[in-house]
Amino acid sequence: MINQSIAFTKPWQVEVQEGTFAAPALAADEVVVKKLYTLISPGTELACLSGNESWFGMPGTPGYASVSEIVETVGDERRWNRGDIVFHYGDHSRYQVVSTRGTFLEVPAGLDLRWVPFTRMATVAFTSVRVSNIELGDAVSVTGLGLIGNMAAQLAQLQGADVIGMDLSAERRRIAEICGLFETYDSSLGEGKARVAEWTGGVGVSTHIEATGLSKVAADSLGWIARSGELILLGSPRGAHNADLTDVLNYCHLNDRGCITFKGAHEWRFPVEPDPFVKHSMVRNSRIVFDLMQRGKLKIEPLISHVLKPEEAPSAYEGLRFDKDRYHGVLFDWRQ
Repeated sequence: MINQSIAFTKPWQVEVQEGTFAAPALAADEVVVKKLYTLISPGTELACLSGNESWFGMPGTPGYASVSEIVETVGDERRWNRGDIVFHYGDHSRYQVVSTRGTFLEVPAGLDLRWVPFTRMATVAFTSVRVSNIELGDAVSVTGLGLIGNMAAQLAQLQGADVIGMDLSAERRRIAEICGLFETYDSSLGEGKARVAEWTGGVGVSTHIEATGLSKVAADSLGWIARSGELILLGSPRGAHNADLTDVLNYCHLNDRGCITFKGAHEWRFPVEPDPFVKHSMVRNSRIVFDLMQRGKLKIEPLISHVLKPEEAPSAYEGLRFDKDRYHGVLFDWRQ
């Protein structure tokens, strides 16, 4: 079989490579899959492409959000069969040997296969509401309405919150509104504190979800969080930011400043597989996302900006880097 894969060969260089795929002897918990669609994770993959992520070695194949068809199993593996359609954390390649343990799930019948890889981004966003104290009727703000922030805002609304989404991009705000976000704000105008005060009658939000990964945005948001509220750090902070740390820490310490709780919302804080002693897991969250998609409660279609051939990978990453308004939810179609 001829395999095709997307490779980051050096900083800011993307290549599409071809070679012969020969699967090794499979273990009982391994299968060979043929990708149908894979989704680019813009924040993580651009960080890898920059060469600044120490865990990602170059040359290397990025990607961790896939829907695939099983094309080979071992004889004594009874659970999975050739032709099964599965969601898993696969990379940007046509064929791959993958483990059936962990987040390797059969796709429900009738679910749009283009939506399935977005489950990965949705479970990342899910962590923000899982760690929060959001309850019915709470006021919540979200900074950054890319894929993760958009879905975090949708999930916070499903949790019963009134949500205001903030972003510099008019296009991202428009997409968020199509996805059902009732209140958005142009953060390029500044004065986020004044806008939130107006929206909440001067109280502030009880929960703020920071999805940009920009440290300055997180620090600025402290001014509009209500006393005894919480700041959820959903976006992974990248890049230096010089600030007075004492002033920031006073917000989480002094009651007259806010007494704010900071919470990290990295997805790996939960176990991958269900555990009888832990309520949440990544597998459980993924299944809930499937259900929300099928029932039309989590909107995915407006998030898809491009469905491209693997050969178009260099232009896809260029678009995500330099044309963020038009490139956001980019899928590779491996079916041909």
